[in-house]
Amino acid sequence: MAEAAEMADEAALRRLVRARLHAAVPEELQVLAAAARGRHGNAAGVRAVLAYGSTLRDASFAETLADLYVLTADFAAVGRNVLARLGCRLVPPNVHYLAHEHEGTVLRAKYAVLPLAQFARKVQADVDNPYFWARFAQPCRLVWQADEAAARAVEDVIVDAVFTALTTAAILRSEPQPDWRGLWQTLLRATYRTELRVESGNRADVIIAADEEWFRETVRAVFGAEEGIVLPAWLEEMRGNLRWRRVVVQGKMLSVLRLLKAAFTFSGGADYLAFKIERHTGERIVLADWQRRHPVVAGLMMLPRLLRKGVVK
Repeated sequence: MAEAAEMADEAALRRLVRARLHAAVPEELQVLAAAARGRHGNAAGVRAVLAYGSTLRDASFAETLADLYVLTADFAAVGRNVLARLGCRLVPPNVHYLAHEHEGTVLRAKYAVLPLAQFARKVQADVDNPYFWARFAQPCRLVWQADEAAARAVEDVIVDAVFTALTTAAILRSEPQPDWRGLWQTLLRATYRTELRVESGNRADVIIAADEEWFRETVRAVFGAEEGIVLPAWLEEMRGNLRWRRVVVQGKMLSVLRLLKAAFTFSGGADYLAFKIERHTGERIVLADWQRRHPVVAGLMMLPRLLRKGVVK
């Protein structure tokens, strides 16, 4: 992160981050976090588990997947084989599907895993690709932490992610004195274009409306105002250094690489695709054992159905 003096009120941002991180989470998220930790060594290998996305806003656990990040102590806890660890080093994070029965209900999650130290590096202001910092500049929850040091480390990461996201948004925003809403709309819409994802035109507005206090107060903390924001001189100097078209192209290339890597590292891929089909179409898919053993082949066989049903585009 840039020097703290360049932020209008870092203490205010830290208070806001801390309050969101430690806000109460549903029992379902705690159960899923514990199940995910169990795959990576529990407290011996995992430093923290974060939750983000729609399950913190309005989606029910019966209708969607929870989104979790499992932050490990090192690469050894990322995966049991060399290929998984190498994949995370080169194109983080590794992604897994988790289905866990709890009190007669099957809870599901898609969780990413990477070392906490690597996560911290990926949200710094000199990292062009927004894959990490755009996600975690939004509200998230610390579902579990190994100790107080881990909690403080995660807090630092979120503060850095917000700073990187908002300074990037300010550079991309065209008017000379933007307001808080315009900055976040610009940031979300611009970063969607760097990935292989289809979002509705009002997606940014929906996310902002779900926690306006967070989005407004983060801007106040970074820039000292909500409206008529006068950008500092050091930020204006950064404007000429950002080549967003290049960022978009690089981001899409990284998305393709992550998809290719997932063919070898995404455990539970066939079950994940079956759940997606059922969720979007109501059509139940019964998987054979061989499909679970060969998720790439199963995925290719399911692809025509996914395209026909509009599950993927």
